[in-house]
Amino acid sequence: MLQRSLLSAGVAALVLFAGCSSYSQKPEAVEPLPAPPSPPVATSEPASAAADALAANAMSQRRFAAESMAKSARTMAVMPQPAYPAPMPSAESRERYEKLDANPVQRVAEHPVSTFSVDVDTGSYANLRRFLRGGQLPPKDAVRAEELINYLDYGYEAPRDRDTPFGLITEIGPTPWNPKTRLLHVGIQGWVPPGERPAANLVFLVDTSGSMQSADKLPLVIASLKLLTAKLRAQDRVSLVTYSGQTQVVLEPTPGDRRDKIAAALERLQAGGGTNGGAGLELAYSMARQGYIDNGVNRVLVATDGDFNLGVTSFDALLQRVQQQRKSGVALTTLGFGTGNYNEQLMERLADAGDGNYAYIDSLSEAQKVLVREAGATLTTIARDVKIQLEFNPALVAEYRLIGYENRQLRREDFSNDQIDAGDIGAGHRVTALYEIALAGEGGERIEALRYGADSSAAPGKSGELAHLRLRYKRPQDGQRAQSRLIERALTRHDVVTSLASTSPAFRLSAAVAGFGQLLRGSEYLQGFDYTAVETLARNARGADANGEVGEFMQLVQLADSLTPRQSARADLPGE
Repeated sequence: MLQRSLLSAGVAALVLFAGCSSYSQKPEAVEPLPAPPSPPVATSEPASAAADALAANAMSQRRFAAESMAKSARTMAVMPQPAYPAPMPSAESRERYEKLDANPVQRVAEHPVSTFSVDVDTGSYANLRRFLRGGQLPPKDAVRAEELINYLDYGYEAPRDRDTPFGLITEIGPTPWNPKTRLLHVGIQGWVPPGERPAANLVFLVDTSGSMQSADKLPLVIASLKLLTAKLRAQDRVSLVTYSGQTQVVLEPTPGDRRDKIAAALERLQAGGGTNGGAGLELAYSMARQGYIDNGVNRVLVATDGDFNLGVTSFDALLQRVQQQRKSGVALTTLGFGTGNYNEQLMERLADAGDGNYAYIDSLSEAQKVLVREAGATLTTIARDVKIQLEFNPALVAEYRLIGYENRQLRREDFSNDQIDAGDIGAGHRVTALYEIALAGEGGERIEALRYGADSSAAPGKSGELAHLRLRYKRPQDGQRAQSRLIERALTRHDVVTSLASTSPAFRLSAAVAGFGQLLRGSEYLQGFDYTAVETLARNARGADANGEVGEFMQLVQLADSLTPRQSARADLPGE
């Protein structure tokens, strides 16, 4: 019996050793793949069917989109898939993120005014989804709370008048993670112009360097741009520029309904060589100027992993070039792809400098969301240089902190200075900002008051106001030298809702997403609020969830909870 046991153990050891040896002798891991794209039927048909019903060339568009997505699905299907989630890159050493410290608590008596630029980017959400689905928590600096919050649709009512290009929503209610503070919710919903969007002059700037070879990079770029191409019209124009070790115009400005020609140009792209992104940007802007459409949409869409290693590689020099180019009226959208060497910091900041927006494409489903379902928001600008300023009343509000927007902070005097650049809002875009505020006398303060501080009495006639909200924006039709317009609103103590259950679903859902982002960043302000509480709060605010985004959000919360290390509950036994 003993010999049989020893023999069995020896055989098991040999099998284990052989398995480990075969694993260790595999070649260096290829660029890790994200979760496979969703099947074509689930991503595009519902959206395209409704839109195509109104289009004169509906049958052509549907057939082109179906063929493109079917071919993309076949390409993905033949790719060897790992048996377990693909190994994620070392974010600290290979992927680059801007280091950001969370906004601190501010004492109203000392700093009564908070000013920041809006942010419509959503790339951080899709990027952290890639990490979580790959079995790894995202690095702290990859998580920007405002981009998580702004990814979801809160059902804000849209304005109907172009003269006021967005609706303004405010709400004050209990903070889910702190019974002694309140959350101030500020929502903006962009106007959606009726009828067809203006003619578009689009330049696809595609990175074809050697780092773009993996399936989650250039093949996904091609499939994604085909989805956008399927929705273009004869009055639209598309150019295709590539860059690697050298730059090339692959497609001169071409009518948008020449889909076969555009698709053929995309399908010829192959990856190889270095990455001269600076030269690529110069050539793309040149093509955009060549095809410029007055009173139309003029935009460069750059698709890359952001790994610039030839030509102009200086971060500041690239930003300066893009800032100069935006004066020509051509905006820049950045679409991030891939893993391993992803430069997220550059992608976000280039879009900011170029009066555009940044998205991360981790699947064909995300491409459909960004480039098809939300194409109006991605391509058409309805308000420029949008800034928000809140002045708190020190007699009623003791402290505040802004959740997210760390790299969007502005000086107080920048608010009224029309020369200071700020974020733009696209058609149908939504922006949400949350402040955690401590009302005076309710015990939520974290900072001791100054002994010799200023008088905290309210101004005459303003004793019931908690804060004064100001918003500035410029209308695109007023040109590059437009004067900003001002919207103001007083927030009073009568606006405070005392029960979380009595707040709107938008308030509760945005609070849940804000809590999720803070948990991933290891925030010190959550006081025991955990992933289970986040999921419960989101579930109770889910509503119709037509696109399934809230359901997906709850799945990500569950993944993050499972991946979070737990303290061992086992106590040391006596004598051990």
